[in-house]
Amino acid sequence: MTKPVIDDTLDASGMNCPLPLLKAKQALNRLDVGQVLKVIATDAGSIRDFKAYTDQSDHVMLESFTDHEPYVYIIRRG
Repeated sequence: MTKPVIDDTLDASGMNCPLPLLKAKQALNRLDVGQVLKVIATDAGSIRDFKAYTDQSDHVMLESFTDHEPYVYIIRRG
């Protein structure tokens, strides 16, 4: 499987819940459908938040790395 091309990166390091998710929503809204956002976060609550958000939206979580900080999410805009 080839790695997705990252169209934009959001560094939400140091931000506490709910800011990483809110900033990611804003960044996704600036992208075109099909483009990919990489989010870097340090808030442990982001693990739950990003999974729930992508499960309930048209966006697709392509990859997530949550076994250690920083947490990284690769999301394709739906």
